[in-house]
Amino acid sequence: MSPSPVPDDDLPAPPQEIRIPLQAIRGRGAATAMAHRFAKDQRERADDGWGPLRPLGEALGLEHGGAEQAGALNGAVAGGGDGWSDGWDGGDGDSRSSPSPATRVHFETARSALCANDSPDIFFELSVNPYRGCEHGCIYCYARPTHSYLNFSPGLDFETQIVAKHNIAQVLRQELAQPRYVPRLLNIGSATDCYQPVERDLKLTRSVIEVMREARHPFSLITKSSGVERDLDLLAPLAAQRLAAVYVTITTLDATLARRMEPRAAAPHRRLRTIRALAEAGVPVGVSVAPQIPFITEDMEHVLEAARDAGARTAFYTVLRLPWELDALFREWLTVHYPQRATRVMARVQDLHHLTEAQRAAGKAYDSDFVTRMKGSGLWADLLRQRFANTCRRLGLNREREGLDLGQFRPGLLKGQDSLF
Repeated sequence: MSPSPVPDDDLPAPPQEIRIPLQAIRGRGAATAMAHRFAKDQRERADDGWGPLRPLGEALGLEHGGAEQAGALNGAVAGGGDGWSDGWDGGDGDSRSSPSPATRVHFETARSALCANDSPDIFFELSVNPYRGCEHGCIYCYARPTHSYLNFSPGLDFETQIVAKHNIAQVLRQELAQPRYVPRLLNIGSATDCYQPVERDLKLTRSVIEVMREARHPFSLITKSSGVERDLDLLAPLAAQRLAAVYVTITTLDATLARRMEPRAAAPHRRLRTIRALAEAGVPVGVSVAPQIPFITEDMEHVLEAARDAGARTAFYTVLRLPWELDALFREWLTVHYPQRATRVMARVQDLHHLTEAQRAAGKAYDSDFVTRMKGSGLWADLLRQRFANTCRRLGLNREREGLDLGQFRPGLLKGQDSLF
């Protein structure tokens, strides 16, 4: 005899989907691997009802030893006597954080090294970037959306999937030796930090500096890493000939905030030591207090004074910019770390860019106009500009970039011979 059918009303209700709340990831800035703007699918984490699983190696009682040699490098920065210590004590700065995904390095054969800049609001005309992506993981980094072109997420992938241009020095040498090349203001590391952790082993930035030295081509570089101290043997002699200048970015002196916002960059006090080391070696050094984030980085005056005391001679700033996917990523970060301030912060970011009511209603938080995108516009941008100008004036900091000597460029040296004239 077949069982009688169960009435629909007596069937248990299907379980509702439970989304996993956003959570900080140890040593990472982004909380998710957000899909990029070209992706057809969007993934979201959901609770399947099972508890958290232990890693297989841990369950089997195995220990993981070292980095994989086939393209994967451990993301931790070790201290040492080579000028490459990040100044952190090993804590993650957030007890709620999840384990960090590993960093992988992919090697790319670069077809060009020099990237021309035609933006009127940027001080350099050419840039060289040995790496795509950056393990420092700064949540506000305007370069994050560029990872979308590589089919990587601007979120976690940007800081865990690093692309290294293994032949960058050879290509640069060829481009500088071209008869039509004219020396212009050039910056190393304008998009991603040229002294991020993988540089310690790969030394691509050092190889670029060696080519610049051969050609006597002036350059500046910008970093948040103490690793730049490793190359003082190259930078100091070049600086003495007005061929090199360095800028160190310090967004805040608050170590807890910096750990959340720039998780694998050197600690603020360590960056101040780097400024001092550069200055004592005779390298002209400036400080960048960019980006300024309302209600988050509110100690600009203290940063400028500490940097001046350490030896910085120049300073500059920009306001927070949120192009493309960076808008949503930054909002996620606020939700994780500063949920009670999130609405207020985003409203003030909109104020800094003087957005119209229509733009605000559409949820826009950034205006890419060349004239205003760096410093903003409107009342709040003017107040920020006055704070910066007054502090620089009081401290004797120059707001102009270091002058370098383009007239010393000798492309013939790259070919093994100098000009006869």
